[in-house]
Amino acid sequence: MTTGPFTHVISTLEELRAVVGEPAERSVKKETTALDGYARAFIAHSPFLLMATAGANGRCDVSPKGGESGFVLVLDETHLVIPDRPGNRRVDGMQNILQNGHVGLLFMIPGREDTLRVNGRGWIVRDGALLDRMTRAGKRPTLGIGVAVEECYFHCAKAFRRAGLWDRHTWPDPTIVASFAQMLHDRTKASGTVADLECEIEARTRAQL
Repeated sequence: MTTGPFTHVISTLEELRAVVGEPAERSVKKETTALDGYARAFIAHSPFLLMATAGANGRCDVSPKGGESGFVLVLDETHLVIPDRPGNRRVDGMQNILQNGHVGLLFMIPGREDTLRVNGRGWIVRDGALLDRMTRAGKRPTLGIGVAVEECYFHCAKAFRRAGLWDRHTWPDPTIVASFAQMLHDRTKASGTVADLECEIEARTRAQL
């Protein structure tokens, strides 16, 4: 396999450990195989998560999922369900789940710098009773992503501190990077103006909330 411009590539665990060392004892002991009270409380207050999946060929995808705080339904200590709300219908993550089944979740709470990581086995579910429980503002999800928990642990604040993610004084001017509508217009060679596309995207987004 070509490594492109990368000439000094680590290829074994022994090489990796020689550079980074062994994990601290607490980093290992903090991992559980179930959602304890702390994890369930974190999920109950989290309005946003990232879901990582990989297909049969190893190709990865990370998909954002969001809703009101507690939008993820915790069924018991080892099972949760993520509602699938209307989106772009690419279903990259769900296609991967059909092929592979392993999922990684990163839960966030705005303003908090620690995160909750949950790894496990995923399924695409359409159990009517479960979907009914995730109805919000009169809108019932068509599908859900059920997850059987295999690993669960909290992740420290270092990455968020380095990024200054919640410190608005470090936020760049949002106009530094082209708008989503501008990029979409250019990449898809859309007809009409960028302003027209912005209005269309905004209207579709509001309808799907």
